[in-house]
Amino acid sequence: MNMLQALLLGVIEGVTEFLPVSSTFHLLISTRLLGLPQTEFSKFFDVFIQAGAILAVFVLFAREWFTHLDMLKKVAVSFIPTAVVGFLLHNVIKDVFFSSFQAMVIVFMVVGVLFLVIEQWICKTDDQLKKTIAQMSWMQAVLIGLAQALAIMPGVSRAGAVIIAMLLLGFNREDAAKYSFTLAVPTILAAAALDLLKSRDILFQTGGADVALLLAGTVAAFVSAFIVVKWFIHFLRTQTFRLFGWYRLVVGAVLFWLVR
Repeated sequence: MNMLQALLLGVIEGVTEFLPVSSTFHLLISTRLLGLPQTEFSKFFDVFIQAGAILAVFVLFAREWFTHLDMLKKVAVSFIPTAVVGFLLHNVIKDVFFSSFQAMVIVFMVVGVLFLVIEQWICKTDDQLKKTIAQMSWMQAVLIGLAQALAIMPGVSRAGAVIIAMLLLGFNREDAAKYSFTLAVPTILAAAALDLLKSRDILFQTGGADVALLLAGTVAAFVSAFIVVKWFIHFLRTQTFRLFGWYRLVVGAVLFWLVR
């Protein structure tokens, strides 16, 4: 991996982490298209640069979080089922879905279809999407956490699973996105901690050149995530998630065509 590739992967991580398009899927596909081998360092790199994306969300929303402590309690409840499922099925998912390109693309496209179907279903009843995070019940917090647990499969998207669940529960799009950003923090940190623990030997083998790549990727992820999250909130004030549904279908079809 060279510096340009590290910066590019950092941008891809930052752009896709909080959009409902699956950052894991995009990083895996991008690594493959760039011809980079799946080494222990490349896996470590993908996990490490998430810190930049998390920091961007913290900078943007920390003040809001600490003035809405009830929301943080709901986030903690949503995190529990995700943590349990992730811990129990971590190795199974890694072995099955991360090793099958076709499975990843199929899952990616299926979620795209779900977005289109759900948006079509609610387009005539948009006035029902009025719930805010403040109105969330404890049971709804649990259901959202269970939905997010599905995102351990690459291609689903953590943000996508949370947003779909919240739309079905009647929450407005902007609050659904904001809740997904907040829930991302403990979820990504826990997943990263588990992965880093299992590859901790890499920490002691990383040289100066590799450290530079890690820092470059992390900074690129921070800057791109900061920009995209601000854009996404503005976008959802007037738009639906159809764009992301069609994006998934088109990209999935192109990828199937490329590897046929």
